[in-house]
Amino acid sequence: MANPPQPSLVFPATVNPSNENKPTPPPFASPTTARFPRPPLLQKDQTPSPSIKAPNLLSPVNGIGNGSPIPHLSTPPGPPVFSSPLRPAAVPFRTSPSTPQPVAFSSGSSIPTSSPAPNSNLSVELQHQVSDSTQESLLVGESQYVLFSAHKVLKQKKLANVPSLGFGALVSPGREISPGPQIIQRDPHRCQNCGAYANLYCNILLVSGQWQCVICRKLNGSEGEYIAPSKEALRVLPELSSPVIDFVQTGNNRPGFIPVSDSRMTAPIVLVIDECLDEAHLQHLQSSLHAFIDSLPPTTRIGIILFGRTISVYDFSEESGASADVLPGNKSPTQEALKALLYGNGIYLSPMHASLPVAHTIFSSLRPYKMNVPEASRDRCLGVAVEVALAMIQGPSAEISRGVVKRSGGNSRIIVCAGGPNTYGPGSVPHSFSHPNYPYMEKTAVKWMDHLGSEAHRNHTVVDILCAGTCPVRVPVLQPLAKASGGILVIHDDFGEAFGVNLQRASARSAGSNGLLEIRCSDEILISQVVGPGEEAHTDTQEAFKNDTALCIQMLSVEETQSFSLFMENKGDIKGEYVFFQFAFQYSNVYQADISRVITVRLPTVDSVSAYLQSVQDEVASVLIAKKTLLRAKSSQEAINLRTMLDERIKDITLKFGSQLPKSKLYRFPKELSSLPEHLFHLRRGPLLGSIVGHEDERSILRNLFLNASFDLSLRMVAPRCLMHREGGTFEELPAYDLAMQSDAAVVLDHGTDVFIWLGAELAVQEGRSAAALAACRTLAEELTELRFPAPRILAFKEGSSQARYFASRLIPAHKDPPYEQEARFPQLRSLTVEQRTKLKNSFLHFDDPSFCEWMRSLKVVPPEPS
Repeated sequence: MANPPQPSLVFPATVNPSNENKPTPPPFASPTTARFPRPPLLQKDQTPSPSIKAPNLLSPVNGIGNGSPIPHLSTPPGPPVFSSPLRPAAVPFRTSPSTPQPVAFSSGSSIPTSSPAPNSNLSVELQHQVSDSTQESLLVGESQYVLFSAHKVLKQKKLANVPSLGFGALVSPGREISPGPQIIQRDPHRCQNCGAYANLYCNILLVSGQWQCVICRKLNGSEGEYIAPSKEALRVLPELSSPVIDFVQTGNNRPGFIPVSDSRMTAPIVLVIDECLDEAHLQHLQSSLHAFIDSLPPTTRIGIILFGRTISVYDFSEESGASADVLPGNKSPTQEALKALLYGNGIYLSPMHASLPVAHTIFSSLRPYKMNVPEASRDRCLGVAVEVALAMIQGPSAEISRGVVKRSGGNSRIIVCAGGPNTYGPGSVPHSFSHPNYPYMEKTAVKWMDHLGSEAHRNHTVVDILCAGTCPVRVPVLQPLAKASGGILVIHDDFGEAFGVNLQRASARSAGSNGLLEIRCSDEILISQVVGPGEEAHTDTQEAFKNDTALCIQMLSVEETQSFSLFMENKGDIKGEYVFFQFAFQYSNVYQADISRVITVRLPTVDSVSAYLQSVQDEVASVLIAKKTLLRAKSSQEAINLRTMLDERIKDITLKFGSQLPKSKLYRFPKELSSLPEHLFHLRRGPLLGSIVGHEDERSILRNLFLNASFDLSLRMVAPRCLMHREGGTFEELPAYDLAMQSDAAVVLDHGTDVFIWLGAELAVQEGRSAAALAACRTLAEELTELRFPAPRILAFKEGSSQARYFASRLIPAHKDPPYEQEARFPQLRSLTVEQRTKLKNSFLHFDDPSFCEWMRSLKVVPPEPS
């Protein structure tokens, strides 16, 4: 949506400056908040696990980790062994998919060893903190936080603002910085004019300690802290030597002390469970719930609520059996009813170490739905149940303690386990779509749910909704509740393994609260649009500086693998050699410490289009294009139209940046962007824009998940990662083409929210080899997704089975291409014998889907040579 002109930031007891010449803030798109845990680290000295050889077309791995359980098979071999880590991909600022390298600082920094002459020119006196030779090594440092679509910025406005390619960045709060030089326990030095933070790119006046802001170029004092006789003296200051700094306020007077008590686990979790389930679904749910409470830390406080036509709030004070207080579900609970409940003798939130046996008893006492009513028509008062859960978390003294009593660390969580739509009480919709008032009632329900989610967010509570089963849950109604609270809505096939895993990961992921993201950049750059899990901040959350033009975003929650997509333009032709960007995340972490994480990036500017194209990061650019495209996909018909828009985008990039073939009217797609069109072809065919996912509810959830996802998961959801099993438990990474479907091989395909294991027919008949290959593939799949949230489905099937079509539909159909094109884009074919290639060719069925090369030619564009 388009926002009105952004007002100046206001701070108490400060005059509000004029709004004249203020830039208009970008439209901010806020889809449903998605959360994903940090990918685990993969290091060279890591415990061995299955080795992956990646000779061609590498892309980053999304989470390789240890410790995933070995799959249970009848005669499985020992777990496979990774003999070497994955080779890093060509991603901006990244030296590995999940492990940032230490920030290097060159000895060539140009801070003088002696004070400048008193009468020397200001440009001489101000000493640069970073030399040009240090730029690339510093870019490495932001890898886990900021990813730009290019490492350079075009100076010419006309070329830089070509909308088909665009320029932007993915920004993530990142993981906790381990205690060390990047953590500062004092107030930061900030520009009194624009509010930017002092950083390693600032020019320093050594005699007076003044520093020049990189954003507005104004001089600021440092209270003498930056007065130094030499460059070495300044280099010991963390903010002047590292691009990423955490300023920490712990709320205590012990220097260097960051509390790591049980406060991280004291935020309660309330389970809100659907009691209208058939016996088969209920049995799976009970198993998942029993495993869930066994996995919780002993200090975690838990509450249990059941909802159907009424609401049952379980009492942990009754140790002999399951006991609950019952509230009506047809209307919101009154204050009197809530006081009677909360001020009574019952215990509704209890730590696990005291309530584990009672919780098991409660789950074992659940009974299936007995009435002969279709699933979609059963009365479920989900909205009122969440209201009661929110009141439980606030507690009996909520009306007097809000804003006074310091709350526990992190966000509280309400986890809804639902098997159908909300059809009773406030926020409900009719059982049938044919109801004459359905559109109006749905609109009313959406508004009510959004308000409830906002109320949860104000009370630092996240609502996650985990749905399962075959009954439609009316996603448009439930989505606003999860979105406004900072939670996530996920649909599962059943209440079995994947649901249980997501239940555990939903409760375990840490989340900061009171998050605010401030974005400042050089005057020549305009942020035209933001997509991510937040909303424009109100002026009372912004500090006051004379001319602060920062874009401020209120974050719905702060989790380390969220990301915001920023789309930028040049306001005019750029004259300087560099442009600067500064991102400041301000939030309270799970240990009750107030964090200001400041990330500063400097990018060089260039006149040469070729130099700019060479600096473009295809994978980041692909993800940004995909997010901007999917923001407009509100229905299946719009998705079809957006495929045509992607076609036009390819044509426009080719005309603007490609080269014309000699003696021809055809243009070749720019070779510098060789993998970009293939990623967009995957996007066009895949579940986000294609038709391989059947129900619009599923597509809607996938799109909302994608819009907020981290870079790693977003890339996997756009372009799947294909790994072929080799003898000895190793894996070779191959392009995601159907030519990988070789009958004597096993293949793992990671598509973000789904992981497929495909066994060739020849391999499947060899019991020993197929068991070993399947065990290795399952172990790899579990390690790839060990910390991913939501946990993907892991599906295994054999060649020729009905389910194998799910696998084949996500691969590029290259079997119709000429042999020379197949070998150029899938070099592994060269290792096959003539007989094997003939057998592979004959194994494919004919269908009309074009290959990547055929699609490019249909656009009158010559595809680029593979890199």
